[in-house]
Amino acid sequence: MDWNHYRFRSLWLLPAPPAAVYTALERAEDYPRWWPQVRSVTRLDAETGVITIRSALPYGLTSTVRETRRDPAAGVLEVTLSGDIDGWARWTVLPGGPGTLARYDQEVHVRKPLLRPLAVPGRPLFRLNHRLMMRAGRRGLLRHLRAV
Repeated sequence: MDWNHYRFRSLWLLPAPPAAVYTALERAEDYPRWWPQVRSVTRLDAETGVITIRSALPYGLTSTVRETRRDPAAGVLEVTLSGDIDGWARWTVLPGGPGTLARYDQEVHVRKPLLRPLAVPGRPLFRLNHRLMMRAGRRGLLRHLRAV
């Protein structure tokens, strides 16, 4: 088993129309306004940017993010990541009950030298850290959607 390999899935039920959720999620440069753990997003060009995230644990992760799929009809936003974490992430936005289901899937390898030696003992904490980040992101997006 590669202890530096992670797969994540988060499901966010949101009381907003799918189009509004998709629009908010496709504007990654706005994430720091509503998602506290997204510390910065710097756009390099139309499809590429640099993101820095930091959740509860005392380390940040910086990666270059490149858009690989933007499909509003299917509700899909997908990117590749390279840097402290390498891999991919995908939002899939679907009608769900009275609002929207936003599904986040991510598969990454940790490359940050500080974290690699901590892969085995730190794995439960790293997974918890990710859950806390996603929970805060959902709350922030809910507030953002109400304000828009």
